[in-house]
Amino acid sequence: MTQALEDLLDLLDLERIERDIFRGRSRSAVVPRVFGGQVAAQALVAAGRTVPEDRFAHSLHAYFLRAGDPDAPIVYTVDRIRDGRSFTTRRVVAVQHGQPIFHLSASFQTYEEGMDHQAAMPAAPDPETLPTAAQTLPAHLDGRVDPGILERLLQTREAVDLRYVDAPPFASVGEPREPRSQVWFRTNGKLDGAIDEPLLHVCLATYVSDMTLLDSVLLAHGRGGWVTGDVVGASLDHAMWFHRPFRADEWLLYDQESPSASGGRGLGQARIHTRDGRLAITVIQEGVVRVPRSD
Repeated sequence: MTQALEDLLDLLDLERIERDIFRGRSRSAVVPRVFGGQVAAQALVAAGRTVPEDRFAHSLHAYFLRAGDPDAPIVYTVDRIRDGRSFTTRRVVAVQHGQPIFHLSASFQTYEEGMDHQAAMPAAPDPETLPTAAQTLPAHLDGRVDPGILERLLQTREAVDLRYVDAPPFASVGEPREPRSQVWFRTNGKLDGAIDEPLLHVCLATYVSDMTLLDSVLLAHGRGGWVTGDVVGASLDHAMWFHRPFRADEWLLYDQESPSASGGRGLGQARIHTRDGRLAITVIQEGVVRVPRSD
């Protein structure tokens, strides 16, 4: 396990300060706000720690309300909405400086047999044949962005081995492309021992899911996003459905597309498949996607 992955796992190991109240820290941010995937993952950790061990997370729905302060702790308050025979529902509010910055509802279910079908996995090259983010990012951004931004961007990728199937949006500014993108990802190290639990794999996938989902919006317009400064953006809401068991330390294909952008907002939707073709997760996110004014 890499030190970066250990640091990420430590970030997700919230401090319990009351029965249903938890406190989390933040890591250095690329932009002056807390990374949305971190807040979502931490909120899901908080919810999961109030749920019986025999129930697994099957969905989450969240809203990003305010930009988080990376220099201040985040307090997560869990509301035990319902404990049914098969399903458990939790609501989590993340607070900083006395104000809510994030709201999440999550549902957990006991395992049961049922009907089973899925969409086919799309074609994609083997992840081992693709360059790592540590190779891709400098190749396209060195000399084009502030060195500090590139360094912090690389730091956010150290815990996760993320590999672009095609060139990312910041590599093809001014060249509109089909609004679809693919990345392979897995943690940079194996999860085992006491930390190897289903909830942690789900929370790690939640963390990664906010990294690239709106890339397909940018591709449709030949924009590089906040990295190149030609778009101002932020996540608005985020929803995930966890269909089948998976491991975050094994390769997952994140197949993303954007069906619409309008009114200063862009929509991304995606499916995440395991390497052997099982549909593990469906993700939908809407975000602010604004072109900065020139005047």
